[in-house]
Amino acid sequence: MSKSNNSTVLDLPLPARRHETLGLVMIRRLAGHGLSDARATMLALDAAGPRFRKLLLLTRTLVTELARSSRRKIYLAPCCAAGMTRDEGLIMSLIGGAGLDVSEALTDNTQPNTAIASAHALGEELSEIALARGWRR
Repeated sequence: MSKSNNSTVLDLPLPARRHETLGLVMIRRLAGHGLSDARATMLALDAAGPRFRKLLLLTRTLVTELARSSRRKIYLAPCCAAGMTRDEGLIMSLIGGAGLDVSEALTDNTQPNTAIASAHALGEELSEIALARGWRR
């Protein structure tokens, strides 16, 4: 059984790895400013170069799928915040490969949904970008 989190407190530190922070900021931008946010697009372009469309599409898909599947409000911090909410920590866990238990805790939805697949695909793309850029060794 999951417990709803109604807190916008920044309980968690930002991810330690650059590619994970990139994913988090893009999620915050797209969720807060709309799926066509120009700054999120520029972040993707700067990080992924010619492959930016794939990164942008996977991030948009994850944001959309979380919004569709969630039965509760998911709390995100502003783009420039120096920490993460618990919900953002759960999203980053999903991107890192976590499964149904984390998805259920995040969305209060026990039904399997496509947000898990979207999160895993985004995590793989972020890892590939990090390797190509030399951010992660």
